[in-house]
Amino acid sequence: MKKLKNEELGRISVNEFREAVKTPVIIVLDNVRSLNNVGSVFRTADAFLIEAVYLCGITGTPPNKEIQKTALGATDSIAWKHFKKTTDAIEELKKKNYLVYSIEQADSAIMLNNFMPSRNQKIAIIFGNEVKGVEQEVIDMSTDVIEIPQLGTKHSLNIAVSVGIVMWDLYLKIK
Repeated sequence: MKKLKNEELGRISVNEFREAVKTPVIIVLDNVRSLNNVGSVFRTADAFLIEAVYLCGITGTPPNKEIQKTALGATDSIAWKHFKKTTDAIEELKKKNYLVYSIEQADSAIMLNNFMPSRNQKIAIIFGNEVKGVEQEVIDMSTDVIEIPQLGTKHSLNIAVSVGIVMWDLYLKIK
C-alpha cells in the first residue's frame, strides 16, 4: 500500500465544486464561539459537498485568519451566509421547504443512528454553542431534535467533531 500524493487524489477545483450537485444539507451554526471550530466546519462541509453553511449570532465569518487556519481554503468553495439571529435563518429555511433539525440532547430526541432522512427532502442541521448548546428558542422552532449517542462520562463532543459525525452519517444515508 502506497500513500497517495496530493496530485494523485483527483480533487476538483473550486469552480468545479461550485458547479457540482450538492448534498441537500445546510449546516447552521448557532452562536459558535471558536473560530477554529468554524473553520473546521467549513472544511467538513467541503468534504461532503454540503450546500451551504449559515453562520448565526456571534459566530465568526470569513474572511478571518483564525477561520482560515483550519478551513484551509474551504471558505472559497462553500457558500455561506450570516444571520443576526438563528431564528431568522430558520424562518428563511422553512420558507425554502427545508426540514430543520437541532443536534442536541433533549427528551424525545431521535438518536442519530435511528434518524432516516428522505432522499428527496432538503434538510438543515443546527449545531450550538460550545458551552450552552443549541438555544431553547431554536429547538422550539426545529422540526425535531437529533442526538448523537454517547456512552462515556462526558456526554459532550467538540462541535467540529459533532459536525463530522453527523455529516458522515447523513452522507451515507442520503447518497
